[in-house]
Amino acid sequence: MRKLLCIILLTLFGIGAWGQRSDFRRGNREFRSGEFDKADISYRKGLLKDSTSVAGRYNLANNLYRQGNMDEAAKQMDSVPEDSVLRYNFAPAFFYNRGNIAIAQQDWNKAVDCYIKCLQLTPDDIDAKENYTYARYHIQNQDQNQDQNQDQNQDQNQDQNQDQDQNKDKQQQDQNQDQNQDQQQDKNDSAGEKKRPVEISPQQAQQLLQAIQEKEKQTQEKVDAQKAAALKSRQKEKNW
Repeated sequence: MRKLLCIILLTLFGIGAWGQRSDFRRGNREFRSGEFDKADISYRKGLLKDSTSVAGRYNLANNLYRQGNMDEAAKQMDSVPEDSVLRYNFAPAFFYNRGNIAIAQQDWNKAVDCYIKCLQLTPDDIDAKENYTYARYHIQNQDQNQDQNQDQNQDQNQDQNQDQDQNKDKQQQDQNQDQNQDQQQDKNDSAGEKKRPVEISPQQAQQLLQAIQEKEKQTQEKVDAQKAAALKSRQKEKNW
């Protein structure tokens, strides 16, 4: 509630401290009465006539903030050069409110930067100190969560790498085993082919048997002839 109250008071302060142009004055009245849509139109009309009005853009941004349009509010305030803001007495409120917009956007680094600028101008601003601490707390939590996520990701990557290595090893083992089995099967198939009996017909078997018998007969006749020749030679020698 303190942050919202500061925004309202600072907005009213800004409204009372600037501008005599009719569009801006009308926007101020509409803002006070809570007619934020009408105030938006009036402020934009005034900026069309004087785009360099820092106070007009500041109050338009606060009006957008009240409508919940944080992105557009941030865009309006960021379009004002910082050195131009510092020329006005509402500069601390400008940076403070820009910090609140950053908090609403969860842009913690931007919020810290804005509160530092506010505190440089108003070192005793308790609200700015509290909001600065609040934004810093979230940055520290973000850093811690990022470190934890990095550690978790590293652990997950290590586990995935280990699983991949194990899968590769298993695939290699399976492949080697399959190759060994294939090689062994090839050997068994070859051995089986050598042991497999030759299949011949009865006629072929009879012809082979006759050929063997004829070969044996010829061999026996040759042996008998050699024996007879040797015996005849011995007889001649005795007679001589």
